[in-house]
Amino acid sequence: MIDFRSDTVTQPTEAMRLAMSRAEVGDDVYGDDPTVNSLQDMAAEMFGFDGALFVSSGTQANLLALMSHCERGDEYLCGQQAHNYKFEGGGAAVLGSIQPQPLNNQADGSILLSDIEAAIKPDDVHFAQTRLLSLENTIGGKVLSQDYLAQAQSLAFNRGLKIHLDGARIANAAVAQGIAMADITQYFDSVSICLSKGLCAPIGSILLGDERLIAKATRWRKMLGGGMRQAGIIAAAAKLALTEQVDRLADDHHNANTLAVLLADMTEFTVDVSLVQTNMVFATLAAHIDPKVLAVKLAQNGIIISPSRQLRLVTHKDISASDIGTFVNTLKQIIR
Repeated sequence: MIDFRSDTVTQPTEAMRLAMSRAEVGDDVYGDDPTVNSLQDMAAEMFGFDGALFVSSGTQANLLALMSHCERGDEYLCGQQAHNYKFEGGGAAVLGSIQPQPLNNQADGSILLSDIEAAIKPDDVHFAQTRLLSLENTIGGKVLSQDYLAQAQSLAFNRGLKIHLDGARIANAAVAQGIAMADITQYFDSVSICLSKGLCAPIGSILLGDERLIAKATRWRKMLGGGMRQAGIIAAAAKLALTEQVDRLADDHHNANTLAVLLADMTEFTVDVSLVQTNMVFATLAAHIDPKVLAVKLAQNGIIISPSRQLRLVTHKDISASDIGTFVNTLKQIIR
């Protein structure tokens, strides 16, 4: 099957499978798993942080960051389209008693600095205390500029806020700009990085921060049921995700751009090719096409999409350049 739903569907590489089968393991809750410890040390050094914590998912990494930065009744600022606001089940509010203050995302994915400034609550008993600014990079496949990140960091510092990055696809952002991931993480007090999307690990994310935050996050992880035992089996694959899969993302970006150009030539789709910066293509279907019917017919031809009037098509390791051509030709046959 050619699966465009998400880069979360990527299969682990053969090297990952071999590393997992040979991984040296211990009990990670006791801190005894050498492969997990090696991954955490490597990530902390790679991204310029005091410490790192290996967790089961990006959702958990973001929640641990929010709960470690904020206390009950505190508030974090984020975008309306932020994953840790819109797509993570309200975990910060439900489990952390932390109030989200969502702000409008601009077309480029950023939040206006003036909107952030205006949303910071005064020191008054009527208001939640604003503690944290949370950004996402990439967001909807779009890259936040380095200049914007520097300005956001300066604003947060001057207003006494901590700043967190949901960097689920930070590797895509770095590759798209031709810079190191550490060039992006330098602006943040904490960062979550997903290893099981375009980087192809079967499971796992990394949370980065200073010693105090990582110690607090470790306690929250245990309380939330996230303590893992012989986790070195999956950490072995996660190490290869960071060391062997980052540069390859350029292929995904190229394939996404090719797909956008080909779809833009079809009258049944509306695509702004200029907005395709990484591995996501957003294509609006013509009114006469039923997205659910289209999805069924594509599945009958070995292609999977998430049906919607605005399709999100995600390229990844398991979609080749020839698969892009197959998809477009199949679309033409079905539609016309």
